Amino acid sequence: MTGYVHIIVAHADFTLVSGADTMSSYRFGTGAAEHLFCSRCGVKSFYQPRSHPEAWSINAHCLDEAVELTVEQFDGRDWDRAKAALD
Repeated sequence: MTGYVHIIVAHADFTLVSGADTMSSYRFGTGAAEHLFCSRCGVKSFYQPRSHPEAWSINAHCLDEAVELTVEQFDGRDWDRAKAALD
């Protein structure tokens, strides 16, 4: 519903170059995921997903430059079964 298109990027391959001072976070449910958003505009540009604890999930819609992506469907309603299929 939020229009979020996930790009999974290893922590070592990601650098936030600006805006860290405006980031806010929240956790819900299991508390395993850390959801980050801009406290000024509310956009969720990246977050720490519970499905990939070693990586960030970047919102493709927030990139300054276009990248070619292959989109894989993920059933978020049946999260545990969908996560098991990733392994």
